[in-house]
Amino acid sequence: MRSLVLFIWFTYNEHLFLASIEKLKSRVQFRKHVALGINGIDFEEITIEVLKLQQFTPEYKEINPMSEVPAIIDGGFKLFESHAILIYLACTNPGVADHWYPVDIFKRTKIHSILDWHHSNLRRGATGLVYNTILAPLYGLPSNPRAADEAKKILPKSLSILEDFWLQGPGQFLLGNSEPSIADISLVCEIMQLEFLSEKDYRRILSPYKKVLQWIKDTKNATAPYFDEIHMTLFNAQKGIREQMVTQSVSIPEGGSKSELYSEM
Repeated sequence: MRSLVLFIWFTYNEHLFLASIEKLKSRVQFRKHVALGINGIDFEEITIEVLKLQQFTPEYKEINPMSEVPAIIDGGFKLFESHAILIYLACTNPGVADHWYPVDIFKRTKIHSILDWHHSNLRRGATGLVYNTILAPLYGLPSNPRAADEAKKILPKSLSILEDFWLQGPGQFLLGNSEPSIADISLVCEIMQLEFLSEKDYRRILSPYKKVLQWIKDTKNATAPYFDEIHMTLFNAQKGIREQMVTQSVSIPEGGSKSELYSEM
C-alpha cells in the first residue's frame, strides 16, 4: 500500500491542501505522528522542531540534504520545497478538483508565476521579519539585522502587489478566480506567520490592505473547518510568544523599538 509521510514545522500548506481536497468526514487533528487515512493513502505527519535544530540531524538530512522544512516521503520517493510538494500532491491524488491546479496550461502557468513571485517577495518579507525580529531573539538563535531591514521593506511592497495586482479580477481569490488554487493556500499560509507579531504590529502591517484581509477570510472559509484546526499549533504558540515579547527584551536590528521597526510600513 502506498504511504505518504509529511515533515513540517509551521508550514501548513500541504496539510491544509490534503485536508481540503479530500473532505475528510472526521475532524483532522494536527499533532505529531498522526496517521490519517486519506483516500487510501497512509498519511503520517511528523513535526520537525526547527528551533531545536532537528532539521540538521543526520536522519532528516537523508530526506532533505538542504536541512529545510517541509519535505515528504511517498513510498521511496523523497521531495522537498513547499511548492513542488503542493504540485506533486495535486497531480498524484485522483479526483482533485481542477481549480486547485488546472489542467489548462495557461491557467496553470499563471499559478506558477504567483508561486515563483512568492519565493522572492512575500516569503522573504514575512519570514525574514518574523524570524529575525521575533523568533531568533526570543530563542537565542543568531539573527541577521540586514535581512530584517530588507524584510521590513520587502513585506509592504509585496502586500501592495498582492492587493493591487494578484487580487485583481471578478473573483475573490488570486488571479480573480472564483475558487482557490494551491497558490492561494501557499500565500495565505505565509501571511499567517505574522500572527507571531504583537497584535498592534499585526494590525498596523495588514490593516491598509483591505483586499488582502478579505482574501484571507475567503480562503479560510473555502478550506473550513481545516484552516483553523491545522493552524491551531500556530495559534497556541502565538500566545506564548506574545507573552515572552512582553516580559523579555527583544533586540531590534539597528536599534529602536518594535514600533519604530514598523513605522516605515
